Amino acid sequence: MCKWFFGFALALALPVLGAEIKLDFGDFPTNTIPAGFHSTLAGSGEKGDWKIVMDESPSAFAPLTPQAGRAPGTTQHAVLAQLSQDPTDERFPMLIYDKETFKDFKLTTQFKIISGAAEQMAGIVFRYQNASNFYVIRASALGHNIRFYKVVNGLRGNLLGPDTDVSTNVWHTLGIQCQGNQIICLLDDHSVMPTLTDNTFTAGKIGFWTKSDAVSYFGATTINYTPRVPMAQTLVQSMMRKYPRILELRVYTLDDKGDPQIIASNHEKEIGQQGTDAEKGTITTGTLYFGRGKGTVAVTMPLTDRNGDSVAAVRVQLKSFLGETQDTAVERARLIVRQMQAQVVSGQDLTQ
Repeated sequence: MCKWFFGFALALALPVLGAEIKLDFGDFPTNTIPAGFHSTLAGSGEKGDWKIVMDESPSAFAPLTPQAGRAPGTTQHAVLAQLSQDPTDERFPMLIYDKETFKDFKLTTQFKIISGAAEQMAGIVFRYQNASNFYVIRASALGHNIRFYKVVNGLRGNLLGPDTDVSTNVWHTLGIQCQGNQIICLLDDHSVMPTLTDNTFTAGKIGFWTKSDAVSYFGATTINYTPRVPMAQTLVQSMMRKYPRILELRVYTLDDKGDPQIIASNHEKEIGQQGTDAEKGTITTGTLYFGRGKGTVAVTMPLTDRNGDSVAAVRVQLKSFLGETQDTAVERARLIVRQMQAQVVSGQDLTQ
């Protein structure tokens, strides 16, 4: 396990973040798992029972001042709830947001701990890779503390953080802020421990977390983040700058249904569009395709990983020259594809 290193800064200045996601659970039907999430479990026991419920809560994204009793201006709003009360000790239900992977970001969420005999906890899982590898920040009402830790290959690291009162049945805010390997933890908009430095996980999913029989609610959640540029798109941009005779450059992989899909293009609006049987044939059988237009040539060929396995199809459209043959066009395209695949160890690299 990697060691933790502490800094002494209490604030982390993120660069200007280019995108924002606001998760308002009022956008989803009650008694359902919100679309774009999936439930998973670390440890043992039953999976969580995650549902949208109605609760007396502050207006979505309104400033929140924790206080005993009823907060002024509250009314019934839809919130995310973890309702299962399985008391298994090493049981960590999580609900993971699937639509984006985050590297540099600041996340703030409203949370309220409702009940629990064994545990009363609520938290955020982030830079999540799978149910055995992730970071967590969580607040405990029974333990009167906030803790930060990591799980690597299923093994939990040291719990870091101070003792502090966390009231039940009161809305609080929990925050996590990451830039590179620096991590800041916030409770009710205040930093609660020195800046942490860790290199274990550089990017990943985010999600909501509880433990054992804790019943906890989560309200409006905001994620400000710097959008990541996948390797495939970075490679396309690099080749376009290097070779001015390229007119179009696209990278295709197979989606979950086995259909070809554009994952990178010099025309970014094309990303996500479906490919054709030609690209599918290139990926699955290594077939090379050649076409000629007015003053142009186009070649579709496989991009292979370090083992020589085809992991993508690359379509290169080039300005042609007088007397150009199919063989010369293919060699020109192959030069470009070889430079791209020299940086690819596996197919997963293309989307990282």
